[in-house]
Amino acid sequence: MRQADRARQAFAEAFGGQPEGVWAAPGRVNVIGEHTDYNEGFVLPVALPQTTRAAVARRDDGVVALVSLQHPGERVEVAVADLAPGRPGGWAGYPAGVVDALRDRVPGGLSVLVDGDVPSGMGLSSSAALSCSVALALRDLAAPELAVADLVDVARRAENDFVGAPTGILDQSASLLCTAGNALFLDTRDRSSEQVPLDLTAAGLELLVVDTGTTHDHATGGYGDRRRECEQAAERLGVVALRDVPDLAGLAPLDDGTAEGALLLRRARHIVTENARVLEVVRTLRGDDGPAAIGPVLTAGHASLRDDFEISTVELDTAVATALEVGAAGARMVGGGFGGSAIVLVDAERTAATVTAITDRFAVEGYRAPRTFAVTPAPGAHRLG
Repeated sequence: MRQADRARQAFAEAFGGQPEGVWAAPGRVNVIGEHTDYNEGFVLPVALPQTTRAAVARRDDGVVALVSLQHPGERVEVAVADLAPGRPGGWAGYPAGVVDALRDRVPGGLSVLVDGDVPSGMGLSSSAALSCSVALALRDLAAPELAVADLVDVARRAENDFVGAPTGILDQSASLLCTAGNALFLDTRDRSSEQVPLDLTAAGLELLVVDTGTTHDHATGGYGDRRRECEQAAERLGVVALRDVPDLAGLAPLDDGTAEGALLLRRARHIVTENARVLEVVRTLRGDDGPAAIGPVLTAGHASLRDDFEISTVELDTAVATALEVGAAGARMVGGGFGGSAIVLVDAERTAATVTAITDRFAVEGYRAPRTFAVTPAPGAHRLG
């Protein structure tokens, strides 16, 4: 059954009528540029083929009714007037937060049926896919004058202010702005963006996602700690954001001999070098060397996230090390950290051997069996019908 038809049928069963449309928004994987977005830096994500679909219809009773096929038997209903941070909580907070941001456009309420296949807890922005699918639906149904940049802000506010997850704009921008066959080069300070061709198939490469089986939660994990540490480092350096530090020499004031200074130096060093890595990858992809040449930059990014930002795990480190041992061009952890996934840039003919090596190594170490799949840069959020 087509995805849109499945969502329509489920909506009719849940709400006794037809939706006004079905909208899809993808998850994302970041080629390079982790934790740079809330430091006003550079990012380079691609959209995943996996999406969250939202079948939506307006109501006239002032109620927001939410159902998810991934949470069978659970139906959440809240009056529009009663929407508030934490009410409702859980998965329903993401679409509810979007409705709350645009409540003046849908005072009569909304029925939303959610279905999707973006894996959660893997660092692939399943929450942004959920928020963005509903944001696009509301734009089409009730606020056609809103630009995509406005939707990015609506979806981000839903996560930041309603759910309490301190994300930047990377996830929402990727879900709404990415195009098929390209990586999105985004300057998170001025919102300027460019589509950078990333034809892995033509280069004989695949980008593997390796789910380590360990999950993370932006709303409760160490993500917020890292954000605060970056803000503290910028304050000590007298800059608006760590984006404004041009090179490592600019971090010298943090090296004051104290434990706190040493910690803030490590955090800031990751951001400064990660911004440089994004620019290096973009230059390489625009040049003649081919995408395989970005592999060492990805690997350097993992070392920085592991050692300076300290957000990797033994499972992520094992996946990366094993992939490199069997000949991958590059590998690194992705996402907010403390669990989730790694990406591996590998020759397509070596994909099966790489997956086998990682799976066998996880078994030896006693870790959960990893899940792997290849990523083809996919389109951003769109209406299915």
